[in-house]
Amino acid sequence: MKSLNDNVKVLKGVGDRKISILQSLGIETIYDLLYYFPFRYEDLMVKSLDEIIGQEKTVISGVVASEPVVSRFGYKKSRVNVRLLVDNESIMVTFFNQPWMKEKFNTGEQVQVYGKWDQNRRSLTGMKVLNLKDEDDTVDSIYSVNKNIRQSTLKTLIKQAYDEYIDVIYDYLPDNLIKKYKLVHEKQLIKGMHFPDSVEETENARRTAKFREFFLFECGMQNIKNINEISKAGISLNYDREIIKEFINSLPFELTNDQKKVTQEILDNMNSSKHMNRLLQGDVGSGKTIIATIALFAAVTAGYQAALMVPTEILAEQHFNKIFKMLSPYNVTVDLLVGSLSIKKRTEKIENLKNGKTNIIIGTHALIQKDVKYKNLGLGIIDEQHRFGVQQRKELRLKGENSDILAMTATPIPRTLAITTYGDMSLSIIKELPKGRLPVETYWLRTNKLEQLYRFVKRELQNNSQIFVVTPLISESEKIDLINAEEIYEKFQKIYGQDYKVSLLHGQMNSQEKDEIMSDFEKKNIDILVSTTVIEVGVDIPNASVMVIFDANRFGLSQLHQLRGRVGRGDKQSYCILIADPKNEIAIERMRIMTESNDGFKLAQKDLELRGQGDLLGSQQSGLPNFKVGNPVTDFNVLQIAQQEAQIIFEMDPYLDNDNHKMIKSYLERKMKSAGNFD
Repeated sequence: MKSLNDNVKVLKGVGDRKISILQSLGIETIYDLLYYFPFRYEDLMVKSLDEIIGQEKTVISGVVASEPVVSRFGYKKSRVNVRLLVDNESIMVTFFNQPWMKEKFNTGEQVQVYGKWDQNRRSLTGMKVLNLKDEDDTVDSIYSVNKNIRQSTLKTLIKQAYDEYIDVIYDYLPDNLIKKYKLVHEKQLIKGMHFPDSVEETENARRTAKFREFFLFECGMQNIKNINEISKAGISLNYDREIIKEFINSLPFELTNDQKKVTQEILDNMNSSKHMNRLLQGDVGSGKTIIATIALFAAVTAGYQAALMVPTEILAEQHFNKIFKMLSPYNVTVDLLVGSLSIKKRTEKIENLKNGKTNIIIGTHALIQKDVKYKNLGLGIIDEQHRFGVQQRKELRLKGENSDILAMTATPIPRTLAITTYGDMSLSIIKELPKGRLPVETYWLRTNKLEQLYRFVKRELQNNSQIFVVTPLISESEKIDLINAEEIYEKFQKIYGQDYKVSLLHGQMNSQEKDEIMSDFEKKNIDILVSTTVIEVGVDIPNASVMVIFDANRFGLSQLHQLRGRVGRGDKQSYCILIADPKNEIAIERMRIMTESNDGFKLAQKDLELRGQGDLLGSQQSGLPNFKVGNPVTDFNVLQIAQQEAQIIFEMDPYLDNDNHKMIKSYLERKMKSAGNFD
């Protein structure tokens, strides 16, 4: 019995060599071949000469007015010239390095030629001679191929597969969705994508293909979430509501509405017997630490231990000092575990964790070392989660009996990426900043205005403020003409060194050196810190009121916003000064947007539009789906609807037992078998 899972070798003319070539394109089965969609289409509608614009690629139709002439020049180079009579005008058509084209032209015959029009010379550089059967045959599908296979060969194989397997092509989309959104059925989709008779047929097929691709991906995400909830039954943390309420009321500030909402979402999750796998997004300075503290305390009141894992020792120490101070009145034992501890201290702390004397542990990767045992870990919180891999998050969860996990990030993630990248996690978002927090004022200066910067920095130093100065590189590069950190350090040392302490921090220093410098900066022993982007995440220096970023055009909006978030954390008015000489419109646009907005979510969305999804989260989070037809940025509305419909289906039919969902189920089973990727 035929199946779309059949190997392409069943097709006529496909031997070992062709199998190898098709595999290089990712095509192994009939399904792969039928869904290997074109990446663009060429409009083959014949145009009159008056309709053609400039250097446009177009189709002209005319009568061959002269015998074609072949001339050769250089090694293996040739041209074929032929004159066509088009709209009563004699047009020269030239084909380069295609001598066989001479055979396509016979004097007096009507031909259609596709090529690039030169308006000034009134001539066409030909690409191919067409054989348009009728007026509707006006769209040509263009595929991504390599040097080993021609477009025509691939099209022939796809047509053969379609004709032979049409009876086993079934709809993956449920009937109700096809009707609801006026989509086309699967057979029409494949035909419209590969062999359209009109532009309209292509558009309908592509519209359906986008929805189908997003929908099946979101079904995959819902399926993973479903499997996790079923296979990873969580623990119910029945926290003491009265004590938590008392703690929140005792805070010297009132939580914002966003903080209250998110706190309740997390506490409800913890109280449930379902495993918590939640991502908390909060813009820089939005108050995620207090929410984390409430969750840690709640776990302790439920009789469990809790852990907070952060990427650096200095950040761990900052969190420890804050949380220890807040929870010590409630007889909660808070401890710190980091890599730089002496063997004696580390052994003592590990023993206290193991026997349950420590209620809350705060630390770095040290929390998940093999010899670190917990008595009853109920909650693990990961701060700046993008700095940790999936495996490290899993290791923290498994330190308990499937502990609840809360991941936090100060990198605002646009809804587009939240849907595609974190679809298997519950999502909480804080957008509101605490009352009284002054927004950072941002200015852009070109390098010929540096004297203004130096005067401004001096004024802020005289007001007892501290200054961050950030630069992209730490040493000279022959390829990129950037002012580097060492040069900047020397410049600032020369200008301010007699009266103020200037220090240099960069990524090639070891952890202890970096921590010592940051500790000195925190203690106000350093006035100006010249640094590479190692200070981007998690540093809290309330007295730092100025962030100067050199070569700011080399950074994306999200990274600039993270750097800006290192200031404005105290009660002083703070400033971010962008030094840049942008060379193109996109770079200029980034500078302009930064000076106009402090909204990290808005900036992240704009960054996504300007730079693309692969650059936004960096290599550590680049596990983004590679959609072949849809674009999650420009087609976001389609993506959002697809997600909503997938959620509804899994809420009603979590095991996909309904007959209307059997094709979705078979698709997911096939994907899970082939490495579990949903693309």
